[in-house]
Amino acid sequence: MDSFSGFPFATPIADAIKEAGYTTPTPIQAQAIPEIVKGRDVIGIAQTGTGKTAAYVLPILQHLINHPKVPVRGSPRVLILVPTRELAQQVTESFHTYGKHLHFTYLALFGGVPQGPQTHALSKAVEVIVATPGRLMDLMRQRFVQVQSVELLVLDEADRMLDMGFADDIRLLASDLPDKRQTLLFSATMSTRIAALAHNFLTSPVKVTVSAENSTIGKIAQSVMFVDKEDKALLLKRVLDTDNVKRAIVFVPMKHVADRLVMKLAAEKVPAEALHSDKTQAMRTQIMNDFRAGKTRVLIATDIAARGIDVDDITHVINYDLPKDPETYVHRIGRTARAGAAGTAISFCSGEERSLLLAIEKLITKKLTVREHKYHSTFAQNGGVMSHAKPLNAAGQKATGRGGGKTNSNHLARKNKNWKQK
Repeated sequence: MDSFSGFPFATPIADAIKEAGYTTPTPIQAQAIPEIVKGRDVIGIAQTGTGKTAAYVLPILQHLINHPKVPVRGSPRVLILVPTRELAQQVTESFHTYGKHLHFTYLALFGGVPQGPQTHALSKAVEVIVATPGRLMDLMRQRFVQVQSVELLVLDEADRMLDMGFADDIRLLASDLPDKRQTLLFSATMSTRIAALAHNFLTSPVKVTVSAENSTIGKIAQSVMFVDKEDKALLLKRVLDTDNVKRAIVFVPMKHVADRLVMKLAAEKVPAEALHSDKTQAMRTQIMNDFRAGKTRVLIATDIAARGIDVDDITHVINYDLPKDPETYVHRIGRTARAGAAGTAISFCSGEERSLLLAIEKLITKKLTVREHKYHSTFAQNGGVMSHAKPLNAAGQKATGRGGGKTNSNHLARKNKNWKQK
């Protein structure tokens, strides 16, 4: 399908698509939408940033038009499960964008905020609920939500929900759902666990797969910078100063690392904000609003934001620490190169992380381009094995004689001393 005009969307939906500036569907949309409109169960395997949200939001809106019903309080017709509150907000924003000319009700349910406003909203009829599993199950136990009348179920980023420990909640939910329903499952990978989940939830599904070549990851310039762990903050400042970084997300493994890194950058007069689960929802919303508006150029985030952030003009994703799960790498870098734009992903790799880099390269079936720099670590590049290669000097060039490369030489000497002691 080369144009959205080829889809059987009602005029209000077609008009909203045009007003949003979209004319050509992405590969996942072109393949999934016709099957969903037919009422088929669908498994969509696609990386983040491929347009999969619209791939199910648009046909859901068409379903509501084709099958009008009087909504019932606390009993949604459509239920969409997502792993994070950020993604829940993103999906509801898509319903707002594409359903702007329609009269229907939708609601996001997620934790981290008081449930009072959510239960008040549920006291009225809501046709579409977008929810994280934990908050949904809490409200179901309190009988604020019943799912026996769900006509269409979406499991979005199912692999991430399983990784976050929501498997039991999803299984409990299955016992309350009606057998007769349409189910859509979207995941970045087709692992054994996802296959088992699909077997339990879907009936004769159509499988739609978008390869890396057709997805966002193929449009991202990916590179690795080998650096000793203690020099990562210095390298980050250098990249932010020299790489024409207009808007960046820097991924770190833990909340305290994010907070500490923000303080280190502030000391170097590089303003940044931290985004992680210790922030209140109000704080996180404000931080994201500032980031979208360009008031904040650098966002230091834990993986809670790896799939929930939907900002089109992020120029750089920087992996300050490599993720232990190589699939998380794909989700992280998918925050850039969105909406057809180019993007850059830079990964810092210390000697201790060399095996993680190899796992990432195996998953994406390509070697990351190695970028040498002022703080380049031959020790890290060799995975903890000393090399006789000459270090770089202060300008980031290979030293050719005496002097030069003082910083790197000191690190090599220190590493060599430690190595001999082992």
